[in-house]
Amino acid sequence: MVEPSGVGCDHVHRYPDDIALLAEAGLECYRFSVEWSRIEPEEGRFSARWLDHYRSMAACCASHGMLAVPTLHHFTNPRWIARTGAWEEPRTALRFARFSATVAEALGDLAALIITINEPNIVALLGYENGVFPPGKRDRAARLRATNTFIDAHRRAVGAIRAARPHLPVGMALAMADWQALPGGESELEQTRKLREDVFLEATEGDDFVGVNTYTRHRIGPSGWTGNEPGVELTAAGYEFWPQALEASLRHAWRVTGGRRPLIVTESGIATDDDARRVEYIDRAIASMRRAMDDSVDVRGYLYWSALDNFEWTHGYAQRFGLIAVDRETQERTVKPSCAHLGKIARSSALVSR
Repeated sequence: MVEPSGVGCDHVHRYPDDIALLAEAGLECYRFSVEWSRIEPEEGRFSARWLDHYRSMAACCASHGMLAVPTLHHFTNPRWIARTGAWEEPRTALRFARFSATVAEALGDLAALIITINEPNIVALLGYENGVFPPGKRDRAARLRATNTFIDAHRRAVGAIRAARPHLPVGMALAMADWQALPGGESELEQTRKLREDVFLEATEGDDFVGVNTYTRHRIGPSGWTGNEPGVELTAAGYEFWPQALEASLRHAWRVTGGRRPLIVTESGIATDDDARRVEYIDRAIASMRRAMDDSVDVRGYLYWSALDNFEWTHGYAQRFGLIAVDRETQERTVKPSCAHLGKIARSSALVSR
């Protein structure tokens, strides 16, 4: 990790003002995460204070005419879950389902929908095989165990949420990309995408929607990922500037799920200090989404990542995805032109054609 998170964006205290800024820009929904370790700091002990906090966040969205979109797991675990084996431990699925039911009961009446797990495919890959995320393992078998537990946890959570809130739409959000095979890389691409995306897409059978998170494309040759093509424009995250990847991801998700579940773009964005490029990225991504929709792919919404320039895990604060800038010393917020631009699109329900 390049730097500690500190207080982050202090959104935990400043969320009323932050949500107000987004509403003033014309945005119509706000996706936020609830922190399992706050709500259940010890197994079986749930914090009324923190359940009330997240309920207040959802109520704040409603007071500004915005849809609340809570996510139940976004990479972080309670320490007691980590100590008991985290996502390699099958019992984690049962514990997550109990937690999910508790949150759904506490704030589900104020939520537009609920996302169980954000990018379980990335946690399984980076945490258990590539050694980048905690627990830092480099073990294909561990990745497969984590994959199985994540899928079981999602399915159990769906059932638990529906028992608590029968009318609340529920699904999960997956990290996807525009996978492109170079000559001779077709078989390798299929094998890579099968474990990274398709097993999770197949596990959404019966869900109310599938969340699609997409940022760029990946080129695959006979020996695997080949990296970016020389000379292409890169974002601050090191991704190729390729907003049209969204169309390919939506089409693939629609194909693998048999066109039986609506899709929601739950993440799409760019890390850059050039806000004009952010506007360009948004326009081209939304235009690519429209092309998929014009071919009858059922897409219900577009959420940009992220609202604020925030802490990007192992990369710290250097990658600024936000529609709103955050001064690291004063916590002062500055709304960027891209925020107003996206708000204008949202208010007019206009889908950009490119």
